[in-house]
Amino acid sequence: MSIAMTGGGTGGHLAIIKAVKEELSGEDIIYIGSTKGQDKAWFKNDKDFKSSYFLDTQGFVNQGILGRFKSIFMLIRATLKARKILKEHNIKVVFCVGGFSAAPTSFASKLLGIPLVIHEQNAHIGSLNRLLKPYSEYFISSYDKDSLIKAYPIKKEFFQKARVRDKVKTIIFLGGSQGAVAINELALKLARRLDDMNIKIIHQAGERNLVEVKQLYRDINVKATVFGFTDKLSSYMQEADFAVARAGASTLWELSAIGCPTVFIPYPYAASDHQYYNAKFLADKGVAWIMREDDINSSKILKIIEKEDIHSISKKLQSMIEKDGALKIAKLLKKY
Repeated sequence: MSIAMTGGGTGGHLAIIKAVKEELSGEDIIYIGSTKGQDKAWFKNDKDFKSSYFLDTQGFVNQGILGRFKSIFMLIRATLKARKILKEHNIKVVFCVGGFSAAPTSFASKLLGIPLVIHEQNAHIGSLNRLLKPYSEYFISSYDKDSLIKAYPIKKEFFQKARVRDKVKTIIFLGGSQGAVAINELALKLARRLDDMNIKIIHQAGERNLVEVKQLYRDINVKATVFGFTDKLSSYMQEADFAVARAGASTLWELSAIGCPTVFIPYPYAASDHQYYNAKFLADKGVAWIMREDDINSSKILKIIEKEDIHSISKKLQSMIEKDGALKIAKLLKKY
């Protein structure tokens, strides 16, 4: 049996692929992504895949007229290549996580009559997944009450390292591996006050801003653990009692699984404002806070840290997060 996994462009999409493929040990799986985005960096040398392919594609959204014509031409050409790849590997099911990387293989699966299983990471459905939803065998979403599987597919280590917080002794600022200027500025603005409160600072500043942010902490004489990209994220999250973070789906569910109360500052330019709706899903349940980037309030964050019942929120987060999302999806794919 052979399974094709497709989609990507961003780490949020690719994290789903990584979590699910680790539950498919022993199966013949291939990956089909794009030469654009982060696909190659994640999976070019990944030995779990029998083969990996990277097709020339580019996004359709935010393109001018000429850019859109080019995107369509690249999509048609890549779809024909994907169709050939699926036939060569005798693929029985295609698992799609969305993003422009997923379009050629998803369309090719329909041309060949191969079942398509879709995972949507965000509360607001992406444009490609919305288009493909009526043609899928299963549409999986943690935000959809009709979804067969509601558990979000994240790596087991986030559940294994979960704990209930009682008091904020360590805070983590998460701007992603590329960093977030607004979160960096907020962290540095709060640094002296946090230091006075004996709260340790962990800060993902982003690769591009790493040297500058480290120096700024030195300038104000505040110790902080500052990093860009890391493979120890679950350990940093476990250490933290409170977080300030973007609201990408994977980050949101990882923090929830590990039991870390969070103020989410959604990326303001995310497609269809999906990060806001991701965070709103938790905020509406009373287990998270949202601040728009234009309305960041450092005093309010300090008040949350000092006054809110961190213990109850941490406990509630863990009780509402279902485990084994990746395993459940893997079992579904194996049925084919």
